[in-house]
Amino acid sequence: MSKLAEYRQLEKHLAEQLQALEALKSDGALKKEIEFETKLRELLDHYGFSLKHIINLLDPQSTKRGPTPAATTGTRKPRETKVYKNPHTGEVVETKGGNHKTLKEWKTKHGAAEVESWLAK
Repeated sequence: MSKLAEYRQLEKHLAEQLQALEALKSDGALKKEIEFETKLRELLDHYGFSLKHIINLLDPQSTKRGPTPAATTGTRKPRETKVYKNPHTGEVVETKGGNHKTLKEWKTKHGAAEVESWLAK
């Protein structure tokens, strides 16, 4: 896109936004909100309070709210420790996962099904 075309496009967008701004300025609801905010801030300054004070005054539970329940459901419970005892050597292996070096060696030598039967209950 040429610089001139880009300039004209931006100029057009600016004109549209200025028109929307003028429409908002004449909106009665916006004028009421601006007046309310101005008076509220004057009151806050007069009495020496902040917005946080007002929120705590009107809704004390707002600061005590913890994370949402959906956020706490994402954690898993810790894995259980499994204890395997090799009946041939008497060696004991404790692990929380199947990625243990000795356990892998046993599974390749004796087979996974047989090693799982060595699980202490």
